[in-house]
Amino acid sequence: MLKKGSKLNSILTGSCPKCQKESMYSDKNPLHLTKVLKMNDHCSHCGLKYQIEPSFFYGAMYVSYGLNVAVGITAFIISFVFFQATIETSFIAIVISLIVLFPFVLRLSRNLYINMFVSYDPTAGQQ
Repeated sequence: MLKKGSKLNSILTGSCPKCQKESMYSDKNPLHLTKVLKMNDHCSHCGLKYQIEPSFFYGAMYVSYGLNVAVGITAFIISFVFFQATIETSFIAIVISLIVLFPFVLRLSRNLYINMFVSYDPTAGQQ
């Protein structure tokens, strides 16, 4: 499932979508909030430039919106349906879950977005 060469591997690990040999981010920990968006300029193995064009990752905002909607709906269902919370408490659960999961959703949206445009190449980076 998470074998090298699968899109899911690159998306969940944040590795280069072309060669999957190194992380796209300069700091792998998304909880370091000051460095959550710091990316390497290019892959040191295959040379893929991550910023494919100027403002490339603006499109990831749309992916992030969809992921945040999914997180909000999930938080509502869990709090309202399973825990029988009030609407107000469910709203608080949605806000808290969005705040806590913000750095993960941010990185996941970038990973998803770049993987829409770049495919795995097993021969990338080989001399």
